[in-house]
Amino acid sequence: MKDENCIFCKLANGDIPTNTVYEDSDFRAIMDASPAKKGHVIILPKQHASDVFSLDPDTVGKAFKVARKIAAAVKQVTGCDGVNILQNNGEAAGQTVFHFHVHVIPRFKNDTVNIGWDHEEYAPGEAEKLAKELANAVK
Repeated sequence: MKDENCIFCKLANGDIPTNTVYEDSDFRAIMDASPAKKGHVIILPKQHASDVFSLDPDTVGKAFKVARKIAAAVKQVTGCDGVNILQNNGEAAGQTVFHFHVHVIPRFKNDTVNIGWDHEEYAPGEAEKLAKELANAVK
């Protein structure tokens, strides 16, 4: 269902003009209006879902099939050295618009795009314990 108060719903459904790269019955991929790098595309489902947890698994799978297709086109057209396919869930993860979306960002050697983190280390046995807990939670 479309959320009339959601800017990404309006973009995805053509209520607001966009520079559309790809469209099918479930998604619209558009040029990001505030790109990390020129060629940055965002993929939006036409139905509203705030994040990956509220989107049905089949649609999540379709989103990443579209992302692969868009990434290949971005690489071909921009000549970039690599591509980030990025999807954030929740404010702590960097999500600022609460409509599921996937970023496809062209990357060039020595560019200034900053997607990274400081590395942590596990205490002895901690990774094994966490892996078992996660394996039990995955159904």
